[in-house]
Amino acid sequence: MIFSVERAALLEAVSRLQKVVGSKTSMPVLEGILISAEQGKVTLISYNLEMGMKKEIYAKCDETGDIVLNARLLADILRRMNGLQVEISADSKLNCNIKSGEATFDIMGMAATDFPEMPSVNDNNRISVEGKLLSDMVKGTIFAAAQAEGARPILTGLNISVSGGEMQLVGIDGYRLAIRKQKANIDRELSFTVSARAIGEVVKLIDEQTENIDINVGERLISFNVEGYLFISRLLEGEFVNYRKTIPEGYKQTVTVNTRDLINTIERVSLLISESFSTPVRCYFNELNVVFTCATSMGRATETFNTKLEGESFEIGLNSRYLLEALRAIDHENIKILFNGPNAGVIISPVEGDDFTYMIMPMRLK
Repeated sequence: MIFSVERAALLEAVSRLQKVVGSKTSMPVLEGILISAEQGKVTLISYNLEMGMKKEIYAKCDETGDIVLNARLLADILRRMNGLQVEISADSKLNCNIKSGEATFDIMGMAATDFPEMPSVNDNNRISVEGKLLSDMVKGTIFAAAQAEGARPILTGLNISVSGGEMQLVGIDGYRLAIRKQKANIDRELSFTVSARAIGEVVKLIDEQTENIDINVGERLISFNVEGYLFISRLLEGEFVNYRKTIPEGYKQTVTVNTRDLINTIERVSLLISESFSTPVRCYFNELNVVFTCATSMGRATETFNTKLEGESFEIGLNSRYLLEALRAIDHENIKILFNGPNAGVIISPVEGDDFTYMIMPMRLK
């Protein structure tokens, strides 16, 4: 195998594919990128048995062939070279030579025959989604998906549904809920759950030039075509949780606040909270204002936030990180916050419409 290619283009592709290579695996080949050279192009594939990525780039190929190279090592080598072009060659014994400018590296590769075949998605349900729309909706919900450790597998994903020309994304981890809705020019009816980690990597491929993303939903797999990158992931199996029954139908207390002002206040009050401790921010709502208080071993912070409460006065404890992550995902100037006393979930919604709904469960106050 012998080919030459623009170093910057190869480095960009390798750096992106490196995000989905296997880690801490008993199969070293999964920590690599499969490189296949053929006339006029080189194809790069990374695959960790759960998700994979494929990219084709233009290359001058003098001899066709395949090899697997360690992704981290290849990225480090390309990053530190300074030539405009890079030439990569490999022999039948998997000895690989990488040359750019005055620098040359000789490293050992792995056999392409040992690399698992990345599956393809049946062309069952193909839709096209505006890149910015998908990016905004994912960023507005992904933080509410459960972390992998110890969680129910289905909760580590985002549920995506399309119905009546509207797209909805939902993330829930048992302590909070995030829902985003947007009009979308899609005439299909779909519902599936994809790993939050996978959709998060897809969003990283989206830039300002991205117009539309082609999504193909199969029975067990999903693929995204973004700026020439083909990203494939397994869908999460099972029924998504019935989150609708957790949302209250009525409310006892309501406040309307400026989003940025509230973010600034919560950030100040929570400065004393250490990441290693789950200390609630104590919120006392009365007719004229809300008093935020936080007391830890480091000290005490108190701030009064002026807002008009509709309903009876009450006190509630909230997780500041959960509250800030929801508020930072909102691009509305003003929002409504709805309560059912100190022991029920807190709802954050637009002043008008239902583009988003965030719910945070309260913390017990001592």
